[in-house]
Amino acid sequence: MSEPNIKNRPAAGSAVDPFHIRKYFEPVRVADVADAMDGIGYFNIGLVSQEIRPLWLGMKFWGVAFTLRCVPANKPMWKLNTTEDVVNAHGIWFDKTGNATAGFHEQLQPGHVVVTDVGSTADVGFWGSENSLGAVTRGAVGIVTNGQCRDTGEVTLQKTPVCARGRGRTIIPGRIETVECQTPIGIGGAQVRPGDIVGCDDDGLIVVPIEVAKEVALHARAVLLADMKARRRRYDQAGMAPDASVDIEAVERHYAALEG
Repeated sequence: MSEPNIKNRPAAGSAVDPFHIRKYFEPVRVADVADAMDGIGYFNIGLVSQEIRPLWLGMKFWGVAFTLRCVPANKPMWKLNTTEDVVNAHGIWFDKTGNATAGFHEQLQPGHVVVTDVGSTADVGFWGSENSLGAVTRGAVGIVTNGQCRDTGEVTLQKTPVCARGRGRTIIPGRIETVECQTPIGIGGAQVRPGDIVGCDDDGLIVVPIEVAKEVALHARAVLLADMKARRRRYDQAGMAPDASVDIEAVERHYAALEG
């Protein structure tokens, strides 16, 4: 199979605005984007392993990648002597050890997806119900990690959009540290760079390189609308009441607003 021809595609960091481009993906499904990626020769590029899954059904987001790279801490947490210290363990850990990306929340913009590579760190919930909600309040539309998330009952109750490889129990101190942000990382077999488009729905996750995102969005839109029209005919034949999944007019209004 020949390699995708990207010679004439715009380079990352060009005039393409990923925060505008992501809006063209909002109505489409991950499956539509996978079809579009195949159509331009990007077979299996950007497909994230199915081991990394949404924590609850019905989750959907499209956003701009903000990347975090983590590694095992390589130093243990010391014994804490008071209940107050146990409660404040994270603050004590960061004060003593430092944190290369302590202020990353302040860099988040509305529309970001925080993609976290845990660097093979095992059995630690880097994301939990409180810090994930903090990212969302800063504007993040999704959080993706190839590690664990804890407090998953609360995450589900809050409908915080977290995708993780597993469910965890333990906390950051003594286990994991962030060393870099906004750098290329690998997650679930896919490369993710700052500014790439990251999408999620019940089918899984996909990463669209920003160089081809506009082209992919155009094709995915056509795939979605063709499927909706075919399915609405099936609804009519079966006497089924229309629902949002066959609301062609809503999708057309979405794109008309973007292009008007």
